Amino acid sequence: MRSSLALVLLASVTKITCYNFDFESIQLQDEDVDKNPDVAFGEKSTPIAGAEASACRVFPGTEQWPADEAWTRLNNSLGGVLLKPAPPAAVCYPSSPSYNTAQCNYIVFNASTNRFYINDPLTVLTEWPEGSTCPATLTPKGNCTQGGFPDYVVNATTVKHIQMAVNFARNKNIRLVVKNTGHDWVGRSTGAGSLSIWTHYLKSFEFLPEYTHDKYKGVAAKVSSGIEAWETYDYMDIYNMTLVVPNGYTVGAYGGWMTGGGHSILGSIYGLGADQPLSIQAVTADGKFVTADLNNNPDLFYALRGGGPGTFAIVTSAVIKAFPFLEVTATTLAFNYRNSSTIPENDITLPLTLQDRDLFWRGFNLYNRFGLSVVDANGTAYSYATALNNASNIEFTGTFEFPGKSKTEVKKFMQPLFNELNKMGINVTNPEPGPSTNWGPKRDGVGDVPGNSRFGSRLFPRANWEDDELWEDTMRAVRETTEQGYMFHGIHVAPTEEVAGYPGQNGMNPAFRRAVMHADMFDIGSAYDNGGSRGEATPEQIIRGHELMNEALNKWRVATPDGGAYINEADVQEPDWQKSFFGSKYERLLEIKKKWDPWSLFWAPSTVGSEGWAVRDPDGLPTQNGPLCKV
Repeated sequence: MRSSLALVLLASVTKITCYNFDFESIQLQDEDVDKNPDVAFGEKSTPIAGAEASACRVFPGTEQWPADEAWTRLNNSLGGVLLKPAPPAAVCYPSSPSYNTAQCNYIVFNASTNRFYINDPLTVLTEWPEGSTCPATLTPKGNCTQGGFPDYVVNATTVKHIQMAVNFARNKNIRLVVKNTGHDWVGRSTGAGSLSIWTHYLKSFEFLPEYTHDKYKGVAAKVSSGIEAWETYDYMDIYNMTLVVPNGYTVGAYGGWMTGGGHSILGSIYGLGADQPLSIQAVTADGKFVTADLNNNPDLFYALRGGGPGTFAIVTSAVIKAFPFLEVTATTLAFNYRNSSTIPENDITLPLTLQDRDLFWRGFNLYNRFGLSVVDANGTAYSYATALNNASNIEFTGTFEFPGKSKTEVKKFMQPLFNELNKMGINVTNPEPGPSTNWGPKRDGVGDVPGNSRFGSRLFPRANWEDDELWEDTMRAVRETTEQGYMFHGIHVAPTEEVAGYPGQNGMNPAFRRAVMHADMFDIGSAYDNGGSRGEATPEQIIRGHELMNEALNKWRVATPDGGAYINEADVQEPDWQKSFFGSKYERLLEIKKKWDPWSLFWAPSTVGSEGWAVRDPDGLPTQNGPLCKV
């Protein structure tokens, strides 16, 4: 990586407009293609050889699958970075060649305290989309199989690696997937019989103190797509500035998070991740390395900012806006409900326990109504509500985050909410605010392990706060679904076009611009959410579980007619997903997709242009465990 000091000195004498990271300067050349024609660049007017007659991408075990010699030749061309990894939990299965009880115990008991899964080339952090074919367990059932995991992985550390992988997959009609840190909830970073491009180790950063491009003149930063959120905080401290990054510490900020939208603590003051790039560099489906901005390939620039992950190109880096350094101050609120018959004598449960269920929900509604004031003050709020034991126990926790506000300002701002709660009989005390634990503290990105829940989401429009009748309908729908057993997770954030600012005009779902809250509905009791082991639910039970969740989510949809859903956190089987995820922008995004990727090489479920293909899961489930075939 270039010296940041050298760049600062350069910036003192000239205005920086565009440059490559060192890894981006290493690109595929004609002589490389001469040595291995399998990695030749694509021509958009030329179809993939044999693809027109094939109903599916080629699959391992078929006659069309490349011979071992072709993979060896590719690995030699790549300089030895082609991996053929087994699922990490294969060590837990006696039938596996890599069976190792000590290693299995390490994974089961210690992976949550290190970076084992984040640094694994295959792992995605939700197991069911892959097919749950090899979960880590001390009591395995059946055999570990590759399932929906890719067959080969390119550990990309240069643009040349990415170009070769893209060209090889396209030319050989192989399914291609892209994975960064594995924060994939619906199966967009995995796929059976695929070649995966792993961008995890693209970790370059440069501070640009004086950046000029088009109408932008100011402070910026160039970030590569493999940098995780936790890794950016040191840079913010060193250069006394602020960047918009995810709340999740190990999320890769300027890859799929950005291309899908990207909400964060700063969403109500600086907009979404998709609103930050001033210029993007990426490898397109023909294998070319391009710059996309307002002047160069503006349609691709439009699509890569919010038009959906894994769809248009593989981002290697972006120049993003930087803002003055700020602290984030936080405060909390919590109370719960207990049916009086379930409260033990001398119960000292904290937080505050209520014995009136309706009172609990009035307090919950007041919190959510107050969320409008929070976002209008450039803040965000995060909450969870979970009903247990047939809603005889209901837990609520909420956290408020205020960028740039002092502790005194936050406490004063929050006092009216606590006054109203006290008046209705919920005797909570306005706590002393403090530094946000979700922003800025030094962490080393540890602890992520795969989960298995299914969920859906909804964007709740501002109109639902401004119309009392619509508000009551909205909160009634949330109460009903929560008491059914679905966990509610609400995020009050308002990334309007006004706060998003320059350069504007991107592929982001218009429903997010109108929203005051993005909320997830987690099916915490689903057939999937049982530790990941197969054999615990039949495909029919799993399908029925999803049908019930979708019926519950329909209550939210009916209450939010002008809403939508956030593609990065949504049900992969979202009805009418084109409208829900993209709204009025879908047709334009589809035109851009066809122009830049006429081969449909970049395919991911429920993304722009994905309608023409589907994975043939043997059980009819929406996993990636099967060949990708034309519909």
